Amino acid sequence: LPMAFRDVNARRHIGLQQLSSLASTGRTFLGPMKSHKFIVDEITNQSTLICSAVRLIESLDLTSAVGQLLNETIQAQNKEFKTGMSTLLFLVGAWSNAVVECLQQNVPIPAIVSVMTEGLNSCCDRIQCLQISIHDVKRELCSSRVRPKAFESKTGQVGRDGLTNPWNFLCFQRDISATEEIIPINSCSHQGDDCNFNKCLVSPLAGFGSVASVVKPVGDKSSSALFGSGVTASSCITRKLTHSRHFSTPGKSRFSSQQCNFQGYLSGPSADLCGCCGLGHLAVALSHGNQTSVKLLQSIAAYQQERAECSASSQINIAEIVTCCVLGLPESYSCVSPGFVTLVSPEHATVIKQFADKPLRILLMDGDLTEQYRHLGFNRPRNVRTILEHPNPQGGREGDVWLSRMSDILMSFEVNLVLVKGNVCKNFMERCIANRILVIGCVARDVLCAFGAATGAQAVTYLSQLNAACIGNGARAELWKASDGRAVDLGELVPARISAGGIALLTAVLTTALPSKAQLLEDQFWTLLYRLHHALKDEKVFPGGGAVELLCLSHIQALAEQPRRPGKDKAVRELPGPWLAEYKSIVLQALASGWKQYLSVVLCNTAKASSELEAGASVDHHLQKAAACGSPSAYILGEFRRGGVLRGGSDPFPDQVTDLKVCDNVTAKTEAWRRALDLVLLVLQTDAEIITGPRRNQILNSPVSSEFMFL
Repeated sequence: LPMAFRDVNARRHIGLQQLSSLASTGRTFLGPMKSHKFIVDEITNQSTLICSAVRLIESLDLTSAVGQLLNETIQAQNKEFKTGMSTLLFLVGAWSNAVVECLQQNVPIPAIVSVMTEGLNSCCDRIQCLQISIHDVKRELCSSRVRPKAFESKTGQVGRDGLTNPWNFLCFQRDISATEEIIPINSCSHQGDDCNFNKCLVSPLAGFGSVASVVKPVGDKSSSALFGSGVTASSCITRKLTHSRHFSTPGKSRFSSQQCNFQGYLSGPSADLCGCCGLGHLAVALSHGNQTSVKLLQSIAAYQQERAECSASSQINIAEIVTCCVLGLPESYSCVSPGFVTLVSPEHATVIKQFADKPLRILLMDGDLTEQYRHLGFNRPRNVRTILEHPNPQGGREGDVWLSRMSDILMSFEVNLVLVKGNVCKNFMERCIANRILVIGCVARDVLCAFGAATGAQAVTYLSQLNAACIGNGARAELWKASDGRAVDLGELVPARISAGGIALLTAVLTTALPSKAQLLEDQFWTLLYRLHHALKDEKVFPGGGAVELLCLSHIQALAEQPRRPGKDKAVRELPGPWLAEYKSIVLQALASGWKQYLSVVLCNTAKASSELEAGASVDHHLQKAAACGSPSAYILGEFRRGGVLRGGSDPFPDQVTDLKVCDNVTAKTEAWRRALDLVLLVLQTDAEIITGPRRNQILNSPVSSEFMFL
């Protein structure tokens, strides 16, 4: 085969440049205020709204070797953690540029690899002092009260914080109308910047120990307070103040008058936004401003904790949670429903209506329901060619005999409902509909397990294996209904709910009026769910808002300024080898530049800085204050508790507390760093690109043909 060779390890390093170019497309995904992107399919002209690095990489044409490596790295992070991909993508680009600058300064590749690796390991050890126990976080969040925020007057108009602070209406969301009055706060538990007596808008995630103000309807004599005070709110209208009629819940829409049971079938403890054992507040801290998913997750946590009778484990069982996207309804209709909610055809909906709440006999199938399906590992006899497995001497269409046999089996056992893990034969589906048998395909294994546990059904691979012991009882099917009690008929697909007594399965029903936003809402929900899952698994979290990255910068700065000769200091000995001393400072500064760019871009994306230059100056200012404090970690934790690490005069809304009580996952964050640096160093150590196959003419006609040598 013809083969082309290209030297990629020049000073400009082609592979690192490609990494930087690909990573630059995800800069707007950093921070809580992400910018969305539209992905347009040139073939179908359909568009999809995305806001994650995973969906972005899936949509790019990654034909190069570097692009494929980047895709594999992000997919590995997504498969394991479901979070941290945007951080990984950005740091890949930032560190690629930093390494190229090192190459231009004639720093040897082995020195870059050794110093950067040891520098990252040292930072990961250093930031362990910032880890906060989950039990401490939940106790602090549940015991803290909300700080007063700015509010204009009784005129019904909320001040600027009400429109810009994503935390203001997370837990107790109320529409402020002219019939409502503000109850001011006349006392506070402490003085200082954290308590402003003249401002009184509810902000559920303010600093420790501050006192809340409460928005209360005129004439309402019932006691009303926020969580942590021992008094519950008298009402909880889940409306939101928004400034977009498309990408948020309409504030005055006729659809937005949902009560605090989250429009599902969960009530009672599920409406407790604190959640059992503080999981509700922890979800808020990990949400990074994702309000819709927070409400759903709080309801799920309360429901699962009620089933577990508030056990000490306080874990979220992801296997008992599925999602279903329903198009055509506003986002305020999103809810959590017990059982399995899925979209079915109008023909299936007709069958469901005929069931009329009667108990159903259910069958579970662990495979495809087709004539040609064979289980994994099935081996046909050798040296035998199968012409026809089931000859039909009486003639007729091919497959009619199989259809008749399978239908007879289901009817003989009086099966009403069949859940199939794989695909279902279209002709068999039609025959089942005619016989009033509901067959649903492409059902997740976890759903099958949940219905098996609730109904006693046992999954089979083939219908020929069916016996009476495999049939479950007590399942029910109905059309899914919105919070106002009406069934939803959206034309092509109809949402249906399948349940059973005592089933542990929950479905997060995500509603949106925009088809292009469905995937985005689902991604955001699963991201938050896995953040909470990993936080409970790690039993600790990091303070958010840039606290960890700022400590890394401070630590790297200290390492770079240390004397070249090794001494007794442990930090010095972490970078061994006298031949590295000459390049240590250069490489460490390059490593630090990645985190500094990260913080600068986050500040710009959240409108706390008008440019990256101004954001970088703000970061440098905090680094100087941390160094002058003597203990950078103590300074950073203090700033975190006061209202956010990266605050300052450049903040256009200095009274906001958007960073406070924001938490990050420990393992997911550090693994994203390691994967990003490992990818950059892997590409750095690649010295050649060898292309094999019949592509000689294509390479010759390409703009980079001069860089190749044909062998």
